Amino acid sequence: MSSPSSPSSATNTRDDTSNTLAGGLVVFAAVMLMLGGLLSIFRGIMAIAQDDIFVRTPNYVFKFNLTSWGWIHLVLGVLAIGVGIGLFRLALWARILGVAVAALLLIANFLSIPYYPLWSIVVAAICGFVIWGLCVIRREDGTGTG
Repeated sequence: MSSPSSPSSATNTRDDTSNTLAGGLVVFAAVMLMLGGLLSIFRGIMAIAQDDIFVRTPNYVFKFNLTSWGWIHLVLGVLAIGVGIGLFRLALWARILGVAVAALLLIANFLSIPYYPLWSIVVAAICGFVIWGLCVIRREDGTGTG
């Protein structure tokens, strides 16, 4: 009497499920990183154009010129979209850069909370989800190596 499923087929099924889950989380993180990058690009353009939507904070420790904040957000947004595109290949380098760029975006949005609080909190939360999505899977779960 033989069992309908052998141990090797159970292992293969588990590996396929693990790879599918890993791929899904990386795609989720890629989409969220690109969304966060797009929001940062919009914010950067608004700040560079000296839009009146930003709050002026006279006594803030991390006070930058509004144009400086705009360029910081614009550059980080472009980086985030570039890395997000790379994440669709499930490459390890893109996952590492994705965590780094999301962390930089999170820090930049935290430091600019006094200038535009709600937007900063939303983008920081998106970055937190990106970091979670890229860190929760194991290295061997990803199928891409390049």
